[in-house]
Parts: sequence; C-alpha cells; structure tokens
Amino acid sequence: MATNGETKLAVLNPSHPITVAVAVSMESGGAASYDDLSSSSRQGQWLRAAVLGASDGLVSTSALMLGIGAARPADPRAAILSGVAGLVAGACSMAIGEYVSVHAQLDVELAGLKRVEEARGYPADRAGLPNPGQASAASALSFAAGAAIPLLAAWFVSSYRARVVAVVATATMALAVFGALGAVQGGAPAGRAGLRAALGGLVAMGITYGLMKLFQTHSV
Repeated sequence: MATNGETKLAVLNPSHPITVAVAVSMESGGAASYDDLSSSSRQGQWLRAAVLGASDGLVSTSALMLGIGAARPADPRAAILSGVAGLVAGACSMAIGEYVSVHAQLDVELAGLKRVEEARGYPADRAGLPNPGQASAASALSFAAGAAIPLLAAWFVSSYRARVVAVVATATMALAVFGALGAVQGGAPAGRAGLRAALGGLVAMGITYGLMKLFQTHSV
C-alpha cells in the first residue's frame, strides 16, 4: 500500500511475537532492508526460543522418565531408556516443526519483498531473512540440552526412590532458572516467573507419574 510516497510492508511471524516492517521511500529511493530489527532484538528472540526449547525438553523428558519409572519400578533401565528416546524423538520433532514453520515464514516474507521490488523497480536488500536450517538446528539443540538435565541426574542412580527424587529436584531447580532467565530477558519479575515455571513442571510430572502408576508392574 502506498501512503505519502512510501510503500510499507508488514509481515507478522506466526511462530514468534515479532513484526518485521519494511519501508521503502519511493521519492528518495531508500533501500528496503530487514535490518530494521536491531541485533539486540534478534538476540533476544533467539534467547527466548532457546529457553522455551530447553524448558520443553526438560519437562517432557522428566515427566516421561517418571511415568515409565512408575510403571516399571523394578527395571532401572526403563526410565533411562525412556529418557534417551524422549530426547532423540523430541529433538527431531522440534527440528522438523521449526524448519517447516520458519520456512513458511520465509516464503511469506520473500513474497512480500517481491511485491516491494516490483513496486520499486530494483532489488531489495535481503539481509536478515529467516534461516530455516539455522532455526531448526537451534531448536533441536536447545530441546536436547534441556532433556539431558534429568537424564544425567538419573543416569548413575540405581535406586528407584532416589532416582525419582533426583529427577524431580533437578528438573524443578532447572525450570526455575529457565523461567527466571526468560523473565529477565523480557523485563519481567524473575522470581515470580521462575516459581510459575517450577510449579508448572511439577504439575506435568505429577500428572504423568500418577497416571502411569495405574499401569505399575513389578516384573522386569
């Protein structure tokens, strides 16, 4: 849409709360660029995504290990193997989902740039466009990092009760830290956010543990 000699394009990223504005002055011949997003803003977005991915990996893997452990308390390998499987499967799922999501965003932004270029008559600067491969790898790595925390906490613990305590305690503390980090980055109170994250993780772990307890077996 042209307004007062300007062509403006607004693209809303559907997977992250970011709006990218590209303004092209048709009178002065200004260059269209995605550099309107400051480097600090981009770093903030990456940090939020990393914290969310790590928290997701931490909660889902902890709950999975506790649930399988509740169903098979006599088999010390069951919880560990379920944690490894959860880490691999979750990281792959996050990578694929992020790749598809970011690629869809890239297609939208490329289409918008093409319209800008057609209106302006010469190529626009495409610096700062989303990178699906990079986003996919970052998402998988952050999930795996979070999932590795409860897995490592339980790896050398043979006792069923001690393993449950180790996973719950480690996951709760890590979630509080992740929640606080995300809040600090966004300028919100760290303590309250950390408490919410820890309580949310405890609820998820408790529900999974309780439901899987119904399928408990003492045979290996």
